Amino acid sequence: MFTGYLQFKPKLFDAEYNINAVNSLIGNNHQKCDLLVMPELANSGYLFSSAQEAFDASEKIPDGKFCTNLFNLAEKYNTNIVSGINERAGDKLYNSAVLVTPAGDCFVYRKTHLFLEEKLWFTPGDTGLNVFEINGDFGKVKTGIMICFDWIFPEAARTLALKGAQVITHPSNLVLQYCQKAMFSRAVENRVYTITANRTGRETNSGKELFFTGSSVIVDPKGNYLSSAGESDELISVVEIDPSLALDKNVTTMNDIIKDRRTDLYNL
Repeated sequence: MFTGYLQFKPKLFDAEYNINAVNSLIGNNHQKCDLLVMPELANSGYLFSSAQEAFDASEKIPDGKFCTNLFNLAEKYNTNIVSGINERAGDKLYNSAVLVTPAGDCFVYRKTHLFLEEKLWFTPGDTGLNVFEINGDFGKVKTGIMICFDWIFPEAARTLALKGAQVITHPSNLVLQYCQKAMFSRAVENRVYTITANRTGRETNSGKELFFTGSSVIVDPKGNYLSSAGESDELISVVEIDPSLALDKNVTTMNDIIKDRRTDLYNL
């Protein structure tokens, strides 16, 4: 199975630009990719200064123009795509991610753990942490989704692993320096593949400024970094993985990380 991330610099408030940037990067990628992960809030950019700004930059799932483009890309290139979306649902906004398939299926995850000013614009996620099955000539693979700051809560990745995730996809807009190193632990402690697709660049708005750390990574169940992007790269990186390795939860011949859990002494 071929998996990868798309790292780029979304433009604040400009979905059309972001669509064209994604289309260009995918169109120029000549390697087969069965599962491609894009950054958090890829349709809208990140640094809002008011609830109205965030709302104006949002779209409905699955009918928004960025989402519609994802469906077209998934069908055209026969790939499953996970992307962050600024989602409008009635009068609420969610920091969401969609998984779209070549067959036209759409699965939605809404971010569980909101970061900093996200709490001012977005409603906390209500979907829970779920696992979705994708299929193709690579067989059937169970995929989980978490978004950016979810990484700092070990319960998020562990929940997905307990539900059978072989690959955890992780759309991100990271501004702290910890996550890319911490994904070693998330992968090893759960014996899963992790794909962190971070954005890059700088955003400024209303006197505020954020620098995003780039450095997207793919980590295997034994903690090997299969791919690492630079801080400012705009690119697609694809690697071949064996999802069946994530079914083996044995750290030693006598230690299974799932079966050895002492659930009599703790809850998760």
